[in-house]
Amino acid sequence: MTHATMIGQLRSLLQLTQTEVQIARIRVAQARTDAVRKELRENAENAERRTAEITRELQRLGGVADVVSPLVGRVAAFVKGTFEQAEPVDEALLGDLVLEHQLHDRATYLKALAEASREKPTSQLAERLITAHSATVEWLTTVLAEEALGGPSALRATPVQAVAGGVTRAVNYPVRFARDQVNRALGRVQDTGDQVRTGVTQVAGKAAQFSENARDVLLTGRDASLQRAEQVARRQGDTAAAESVHEARARLGSLSASELPIPDYDNLSASAAASAVKELTSVDDLNKVIHYEEAHKNRHSVVSAAQTRHAALAQEIAGIR
Repeated sequence: MTHATMIGQLRSLLQLTQTEVQIARIRVAQARTDAVRKELRENAENAERRTAEITRELQRLGGVADVVSPLVGRVAAFVKGTFEQAEPVDEALLGDLVLEHQLHDRATYLKALAEASREKPTSQLAERLITAHSATVEWLTTVLAEEALGGPSALRATPVQAVAGGVTRAVNYPVRFARDQVNRALGRVQDTGDQVRTGVTQVAGKAAQFSENARDVLLTGRDASLQRAEQVARRQGDTAAAESVHEARARLGSLSASELPIPDYDNLSASAAASAVKELTSVDDLNKVIHYEEAHKNRHSVVSAAQTRHAALAQEIAGIR
């Protein structure tokens, strides 16, 4: 009975690992930095090696070669990758985490079965699987913590996920707010009645048009209009709306260099900027710099340094280290 159960668990692990391979490949396109992209490619290759190991162990135990499970795994990954595009990126990552926990727990069960049957090769394979999936669970937990902190996380949202998650980028339109930020800003400003003439403009969400200044705001371009909107809100005494707009500006990389927490940022070399980023202790400050860097110079060494620093802060919050 134990022998048959082991074969059943190996079959399930084979199918789930095939899904893991495909998901890792999907995530490569979302990598924020070259280092993360390389890590994800290695994850996919390691998962493929685990697939081969599981297959060999199945054959050693007398299990019939299964050509269906790998196909099911690939289909499952395709379905997951398709449907998650309608979800925020955090929901997609939570789905990845569920998969890794299932792989880890099945490997743990397999190890117990192997120990009971004195199948040392199977036990050793299960131990390697446990180690691999434990590391991936930790990595995904870190990425989710980074996402909770507002970025920069190791993975970018796809365009559809960005909208679903309430984050948009400026493309083709002079003003584009993150959807949730705009809705909150509009709600706060509209409470002041005659301070707002209208609050609708084309975009994924809505952007505020502040009284008689609206036409001037829209004509000066996205960055200038966002800055002007913040100034108008502050002048009218609506601090909450101004802060919401400021946060949207930070997410879009629309802050000016003088608003960054690192003095004389635009004149720093890549190495100097990377060193300065590593000294930041505030998540908000780190986010401002990384979004500005990506929107302007996009120096890979600086982005990687920021992502590494952000991961460290996220791990502290998640209790990983």
